[in-house]
Amino acid sequence: MLAVDTKQTTVIAVAFPIPMNTMIRLICTIFFSLLLCTLYAQQEQAKPRQGEGVYAFLRRHNRQGKAAYDAFIELNRGKLGKNNSLKMGVNYTLPPLQGAFSAANSSSGSSASATTRRIREPLFGKKLADVEIKTDRLKDACFYIVSGHGGPDPGAIGKVGNIELHEDEYAYDVALRLARNLMMEGAKVHIIIQDAKDGIRDDKYLSNSKRETCMGDPIPLNQVQRLKQRSDKINQLYKEDSKKYKYCRSIFIHIDSRSKKQQTDVYFYYSDKKPASKQLATRMKNTFEQKYKRHQPNRGFSGTVSARNLYVLNNTTPVGIFTELGNLQNTFDQRRFVISDNRQALANWMCEAFRLDYEATVKK
Repeated sequence: MLAVDTKQTTVIAVAFPIPMNTMIRLICTIFFSLLLCTLYAQQEQAKPRQGEGVYAFLRRHNRQGKAAYDAFIELNRGKLGKNNSLKMGVNYTLPPLQGAFSAANSSSGSSASATTRRIREPLFGKKLADVEIKTDRLKDACFYIVSGHGGPDPGAIGKVGNIELHEDEYAYDVALRLARNLMMEGAKVHIIIQDAKDGIRDDKYLSNSKRETCMGDPIPLNQVQRLKQRSDKINQLYKEDSKKYKYCRSIFIHIDSRSKKQQTDVYFYYSDKKPASKQLATRMKNTFEQKYKRHQPNRGFSGTVSARNLYVLNNTTPVGIFTELGNLQNTFDQRRFVISDNRQALANWMCEAFRLDYEATVKK
């Protein structure tokens, strides 16, 4: 209602009192509307790469951890494929980078300390070179991670159409992921076979190269010389490591080549000269079996453990095991390698088995 003073030709506003609770509701409504608009405007979207799963997609955009995964699924309901798979060409909304979902703030369930401990390993690539030590569960452990072949020897070669899958590239990617996981648990890790350029890759088809070295030394083409070189390197490191660490273990990571029709699960070889080698291989197998029961309950797991007279197991001082991740020729097994989330799962499960074996050995 407006009252007009005709003499002064001035408009005077007559205010009606507004109840306090109504005013508060009005202010809150305006505030939250503006906040939601701001958040919506700031939402970041991106499209997945070929072969990327949710975890790899989030990691590429600097989001890590289960909280980020859960938030992503909630934000993108209706856009995802079967089993929350990503669809090519679809724009997905990313959880906010600032806050609990960023890689720098990921705590994997452990409480954050006042001073975050980090180590830098350039071999993991620019995005993942900084490694946050999240726990001390493996602080008295030392590992020697060896990916098979490398340099002039690509190892087994599989094919998807005209694309070649080289054993050394996929074994190396899994080796890097395992090494990083172990470092995050507080372990000392030696990456024996190295490529200064590759880093951890989320691509489906990994580019092939001959750049790999044995900790900086050129890798010989001759098989015996090649195996002797990496065995000698491990033994040299172990001389000093054995004085500092209660638990030292090596793992040699390979991918087999068999008939295209033969599908295989991950299997493990141990040295029959070292009881602890069989114990570790068995624990690896049992861990994988449990994971398959949880994630693929109707499939079953047929991985095996057996003794084998292998050069690297017989000629290295620390306890070691040799693992074959599958058949690079088989179409079904190839999915275990070309999908980056599957490569990460292999690394996660091996890391867990190492931790269980460490606890059973050191803390018994």
